[in-house]
Amino acid sequence: MTKPKIYSMSFASVYPHYIAKAEKKGRTKAEVDEIICWLTAYTQVELEAQLEKQIDFESFFAEAPQLNPSRSLIKGVICGVRVEEIEEPTMQEIRYLDKLIDELAKGKKIEKILRKQ
Repeated sequence: MTKPKIYSMSFASVYPHYIAKAEKKGRTKAEVDEIICWLTAYTQVELEAQLEKQIDFESFFAEAPQLNPSRSLIKGVICGVRVEEIEEPTMQEIRYLDKLIDELAKGKKIEKILRKQ
């Protein structure tokens, strides 16, 4: 089975689209970065280094210091698929991030997006 094309896309090539989507709705790059760092445990410096390296999505998630255990609380539909039902691990991580960015763009409070109780 061949891997989806998105796996080989550089994370840095999609990152500006996350920011644009958020900014179009009055949110900030800082909030996008906060979400990414929450999900992956990258520090801001580490995130910027990964962006500079132009690594692909698969490596971006594989090299993450620690994937947030609370990400399993992310539920809902993205691109017509329920994120909690995606079986392929890397695709699920990508869709978790997509879902969080969507929630940000829809005006959800950052505390709710980060699943803080």
